[in-house]
Amino acid sequence: MFSLTKKTDYALIALCCLAQEASGQPVNTKLIAERYHIPSELLAKILQQLAREGVVTSTSGPTGGYQLARGAREISVSDVIRAVDGQPAIVQCFKGGTPCDQFATCTIRNPMEMVQERMARVLDEMTIRDLVIASMETHTVQPVGSFRRARSAEETAKAA
Repeated sequence: MFSLTKKTDYALIALCCLAQEASGQPVNTKLIAERYHIPSELLAKILQQLAREGVVTSTSGPTGGYQLARGAREISVSDVIRAVDGQPAIVQCFKGGTPCDQFATCTIRNPMEMVQERMARVLDEMTIRDLVIASMETHTVQPVGSFRRARSAEETAKAA
């Protein structure tokens, strides 16, 4: 069954955090890791990967960190999955690479392709902005340390 990897989970959490940053300033990896209880080293690697793929930008120095490379409503969940884990696929044969042994006799490939297309459409349509708004409606995360005030749902919607 298709499921997001932990790396993608962490990437989406971090991007939602960046989208909520009220000041628009870069956010330090350590602060995100502490706030959401994510292993700092792994988060650093994920954010570097997202920077290479153009999803975030990074700034060096004592006030450096990461920011979204474009608006939260312009970054889809599928953009993030592809940047972190490659093409999302409901079954292995849709990931590409070596065809499976059942390729010639497979009876589920065509029906599963319809499922794949629907799933891709949902992941393409769902944005970081959508995730932020949905999470603000369900719960509030308490900041750790000197983390800056997060944007309200209304502020996020206006900024995105």
